[in-house]
Amino acid sequence: MANKPDNNNVDIIVAPSAGFCFGVKRAVKMALNAADSIKPGEGLNTLGPIIHNPQVVKSLEERGVFPVHSLEENNGGTVIIRSHGVKSEVMDEIRKKGLKVLDATCPFVKQAQDYLLKASEEGYFTIMIGDKNHPEVQSVISFAREGRYLIVNGAGDLKGIPVSEKLALISQTTQDVNFYNSIINEIFKIAKNEVLVFNTICDATKIKQEESRLIASSVDVMIVVGGHNSSNTNKLNNICRAIQKNTYHVETEKEIDPDWFRGAKKIGVTAGASTPDWIIERVANFIKKAAKHEGANDLLNLSKCVRLD
Repeated sequence: MANKPDNNNVDIIVAPSAGFCFGVKRAVKMALNAADSIKPGEGLNTLGPIIHNPQVVKSLEERGVFPVHSLEENNGGTVIIRSHGVKSEVMDEIRKKGLKVLDATCPFVKQAQDYLLKASEEGYFTIMIGDKNHPEVQSVISFAREGRYLIVNGAGDLKGIPVSEKLALISQTTQDVNFYNSIINEIFKIAKNEVLVFNTICDATKIKQEESRLIASSVDVMIVVGGHNSSNTNKLNNICRAIQKNTYHVETEKEIDPDWFRGAKKIGVTAGASTPDWIIERVANFIKKAAKHEGANDLLNLSKCVRLD
């Protein structure tokens, strides 16, 4: 059995950017403001969960904001468009029905939609790097012309690329930067015509990934906090696990096993873009107790532990 941690030499390192990104914070604030101003008896629904975090979705339900899976389920009240956006045809249907709408689509997702629409109108065959089942990818790719796009989620998908066409490359905003670059390089090797590349991975994603890599390389145990259905959190988990095998993805502190920290001197914590601060704080406090973290700093700023440049 491993030795118990030295109580005076266990550090918890929390990534400075852990938690809500701009787009998520904006969407949740819009939903809360709408809940505060809603008239009695008036419905307020998000078309799909507003973000990929069950705890936040539940807290919004307690404020009267309920997710629905289709416009048919809407009770006639205001429809809030989730941070991931919706398909272009869904927006068309909302307009035709004359429904009240509050568009909480992340501005970076909206920008990706605009880029893709413009490239499609200019005759480019569009290649989107992302998970075809993710709502953001489905919303963005819907702006391409039918039959004039390909969704790539691995090197094996590249064989379907029409290499003689003009190609426009676009990425899911929460994609792994290194993976996107690797796909770009592979496409440049096989393309026989013009290749247009859009930089659609948001800065918050890049910062979270870089911080997570740095922390994972300097700790004994890495904890990744966020919804199990969150794409960007799962990517952080994959990035950290590739560096530190003792990486664990948890949604809340209730999933943590104290035995993970036996013998650990440094414990890292990062969190996805849809993870609220209060969950991160609970996780950090639980780790502190689980590791019998006494007499040391509770939380250390990343810049004190690793270089950011």
